[in-house]
Amino acid sequence: MLISIITVTYNDVQGLERTIKSVQEQTATNYEHILIDGGSTDGSRALIEQHQDRFSYWSSEPDNGIYHAMNKGIAVARGDYLLFLNGGDHFKDESSLSILVGGIDENQQVELVYGNIEVVADHTGIKKYPAHLTLDYLIKDSLPHPATLIRKTCFNSHLYDTSLEIVADWKFFLLGIYKQSFNYTYVDDTISVFYYDGISSLQHVKISKERRDVVKQYFPDKLRLHYFYYPGNLKQIFNDVKKKVNSLMKRIKTRLTHG
Repeated sequence: MLISIITVTYNDVQGLERTIKSVQEQTATNYEHILIDGGSTDGSRALIEQHQDRFSYWSSEPDNGIYHAMNKGIAVARGDYLLFLNGGDHFKDESSLSILVGGIDENQQVELVYGNIEVVADHTGIKKYPAHLTLDYLIKDSLPHPATLIRKTCFNSHLYDTSLEIVADWKFFLLGIYKQSFNYTYVDDTISVFYYDGISSLQHVKISKERRDVVKQYFPDKLRLHYFYYPGNLKQIFNDVKKKVNSLMKRIKTRLTHG
């Protein structure tokens, strides 16, 4: 069994060095490392060339965004399972890949194997995931791609949706589990370290919009749950309702005043 570790990166040479080092330190040996760089100009290409003998495939050229780059990695992957460990992120320790691979069933029938991640942000901590993934949970959250093995056959019917800028991996897991019935296994261990780079409020709005459009198309009865999870949307709805109520009250008052 072969694992394809796919790293997508762009202009983050220090983070990329951290990622490469953590892959090379793994005690597991049944993996290939694929490096897809978006044409970096910060020295990343020189770093890649320095380690090129450790990659089964690498490229450094402009692309059309992170999901286009991830799809390029999928196209050349030879592994039975894929894991996306993007530039900057890294495995928790040298046994992480072995621990995650241990969740694969004997006949390699499980399609998703996922563990926990350590999130490095203003308040660093471990993010744990549930062993049972309900639709309501996946509407609000997603699986961690730096700590999830995906059987390559899961990509036979479709790749990541490149029309989405931010949430295509969320859409893939959501539809895979609840439309295509992917089976999954949870490994209760911290597998990878994810660096949260401070998503701006503008990106939060974009995330909300992209997710809302997906939920509206595939799970319209869950749209209310989406709005409650994103207070900005709920606030907008409240303001719209408030305006309509005020307008209605104004009309009623006018009629009462003028008979």
